[in-house]
Amino acid sequence: MSDTVRGSTAHVVSKRRFSGADLLRQTMRMTARDWRAGELTMLLLALVLAVAALSSVGILADRLHQGLERDARRMIAADFIVRADHPVDPQFSQQARALGLNTASTTIFPSMINSTGAQPVSRLAAIKAVSPGYPLRGALRIAPAPGAADHPAQSIPPPGTVWVDQALLDALKLHVGGEVKVGSRSFTIGAVITRELDRGFSFVNFSPRLMVRADEVQSTGLITFGSRVTYRLLVAGADESVARFAQFAHDRVDGGKMRGVALESLQDGQPQVRQTLDRASHFLTLVSLLTALLAAVAIAMAAHRYMRRHLDSCAAMRCLGVSQATLRALFTLEFAGLGLMGGAAGVALGYVGHLVLLTWLGSLIDVVLPYPSGWPVLEGIAAGLVLLLGFALPPLLPLTRVPPMRVLRREWGEAGRTAWAAYALGIVLFAALLIVAAGELKLGGIVAGGFAGGLLVFACIARLALWGASRVVRSERVNAGIGWRYALASLERRSSASALEITALGIGLMCLLLIAMTHNDLVAGWRKSTPPDAPNEFIIDIQPDQREAVTHYLGAHGLPGTVLSPMVRGRLLAINGKPVNPDAFKGDDARRLVDREFNLSYTTTLPEDNRLSAGTWYGETKTPQISIEQGLAKLIDVKPGDTLRFDVTGLQIDAPVTSVRKLDWGSFKVNFFVLMPPAALQDFPATFITSFHLPPSQQATIDGLIAAYPNLTAIDTGPIVAQVQRVMQQVIGAVQFLFAFTLAAGVLVLYAALAGTRDERMRESALLRALGASHRQVRAVQIAEFVAVGALAGLMAALGAQAIGWVLATRVFEFYLSFDPWLLPAGVAAGVACAGVGGWLSLRHVLSRPALQSLRDA
Repeated sequence: MSDTVRGSTAHVVSKRRFSGADLLRQTMRMTARDWRAGELTMLLLALVLAVAALSSVGILADRLHQGLERDARRMIAADFIVRADHPVDPQFSQQARALGLNTASTTIFPSMINSTGAQPVSRLAAIKAVSPGYPLRGALRIAPAPGAADHPAQSIPPPGTVWVDQALLDALKLHVGGEVKVGSRSFTIGAVITRELDRGFSFVNFSPRLMVRADEVQSTGLITFGSRVTYRLLVAGADESVARFAQFAHDRVDGGKMRGVALESLQDGQPQVRQTLDRASHFLTLVSLLTALLAAVAIAMAAHRYMRRHLDSCAAMRCLGVSQATLRALFTLEFAGLGLMGGAAGVALGYVGHLVLLTWLGSLIDVVLPYPSGWPVLEGIAAGLVLLLGFALPPLLPLTRVPPMRVLRREWGEAGRTAWAAYALGIVLFAALLIVAAGELKLGGIVAGGFAGGLLVFACIARLALWGASRVVRSERVNAGIGWRYALASLERRSSASALEITALGIGLMCLLLIAMTHNDLVAGWRKSTPPDAPNEFIIDIQPDQREAVTHYLGAHGLPGTVLSPMVRGRLLAINGKPVNPDAFKGDDARRLVDREFNLSYTTTLPEDNRLSAGTWYGETKTPQISIEQGLAKLIDVKPGDTLRFDVTGLQIDAPVTSVRKLDWGSFKVNFFVLMPPAALQDFPATFITSFHLPPSQQATIDGLIAAYPNLTAIDTGPIVAQVQRVMQQVIGAVQFLFAFTLAAGVLVLYAALAGTRDERMRESALLRALGASHRQVRAVQIAEFVAVGALAGLMAALGAQAIGWVLATRVFEFYLSFDPWLLPAGVAAGVACAGVGGWLSLRHVLSRPALQSLRDA
């Protein structure tokens, strides 16, 4: 009996009835002895790593949420907004003023801006016309020249002047004080815009900004019938009055069925930051969840070994009259205290970790964030308690429920069911924890479901594989050798422990392989969705008689092979003969899409970056057919076999949906919601559109093209591409940082899984030597056993990682992930290597010591 057992037993004998203070004192003694003996080191390390990974992401998310809520008014420049694609009904501004609220308005639309001079330069700009009082919340910052100190604007641009951002200033090769031509008028550039918080991330707003007074827009002649303009009424004031106005606006828009009108409140503040950080959050959360999974496995395996090593201690205490309730209380208090301590240490480490994440993501978060609230701390400590009590206590509870003699004889009987029931409860609580930590049901559900499914499937496969392999090697037809025969027979004899070891090793390797896929394949897939040479220039409004000339011009200027795609405007009238009514759709996106015209196109070949997700491609046919984009099909509830009716220039086209396409919008190539065969649309009026990658040094190519064909519109998407690529690089760095937590947790899992059956292996190896087996034979048995365990665990881990990685790529990150044939051999090799190294480290001294000493130590 060990010193720990003797010390615990002596104290228990002296006091069989425990008061609350006695329980605490005895718990502290047990914890101190277990800590000195090294029994709790792995449990605490695994716990701290899990809580640190979850807390680092949780604290960052909490600070972002608080910052967004705090700055919501500044990010929309108001307290409430009425947005429309036509002039806002005057009743809204009248009601706002009646409630004592301040109002302002903005009008946003794209237009070509020209410099004045001998060699004029044209650029597409996002013109923003503002009324006095703008912005109602926050401040617009301007500077007298590029690079000069900026300051808050005290008013809107004076009459006859405009404010521009530096991108437009550089593109037009002008300076502050120069002149630009906006429509039919010329304006003086009065200042440079350095900060515009409510700019937004819509497509048009990525063009360079030009800000002008609202009362001078009409004189430019730019807004005419058919112009695409966004009108916004800004409202701000007392919260109670804003709430009353919001109710009035919702009654008017929702109850009055007003089309083309949307409402924005504080909850919609800074949507661009939420959208930009959405995929980054998914990546970081995935890594933290997998770290927690690994830690849970490590804790369960370490607790299982802890239980087996404390078997004699529990038996002695039960024989000396300690009640089941007392034992349960002692174990519960000891592990609850350990959970609180590990949770606090993990939260502290997580706080430091989130500062590193803020450094990696610094330029994405351009606001001063408030201090974190107490929720991430409470969630971290709760995570520690769930992990420890859910995965460490179940192996110990059966010891408190069986008669003393059965414990001494290592017989569990029906008490083992208590452990499995406790494990089931722990897994359910842990799954709920993962979903809460993920912040969304989809990601958390996939990871938690993969974990639970992996445990069940891996355990069943391990038991069946061991049973089948042992039967095969025992057959007289198979000459497997003594090493394989004895190794597989030994694994089957302790099938429950062997299956647990293989399952833990498989889950650990699966998480590590999944992290490797996240770090390599998933990140590579994201990079491929927006490659460095992604198109950064769009040319639209190309007329049919200009196709050949534009293609020749681009080819002569280093852009050969540029493809011009036809674009036909059409409105969706009916689905399966039923007229389309925007009000019949629940989602705002669906209502907006069906309430406007679609850009239809025609082709005979499936675009190279499109993939069919349902149906078959129509190919060469003269019969009208439709291939629809997957997202649109889902929004309007359309599937192959349904019939759509479009109105194109007053003529109706009825065609069945024959295929659904998955598009890669991140590629920035020309794509369309609806494609048809050429015979269906080529006789209708069409314009053409193209996109290509243009190096900054060749920007003069666009200037010459616009000068030759003034009706064309050039859209520079370079800022969008640059920002997406910058986000990717920063997120990759943050994932690499969290990857260190995962690697450490993975090492703990591998060690715990192999150490869980170390004592049994030592005893069996010593027995073989005592019975006369040679060193070579014992070594052959050990090698065969570790190869069998590692190969099976690695194979299951590779298959599981590929399956979960594919689900994550398609359902969460939304890009295609191909099957990697090298993942299977890599998983098997990793499993064999881990099992072999771990086995050698744990059993390397067995062969060099006398068998009797090994038996005593085991």
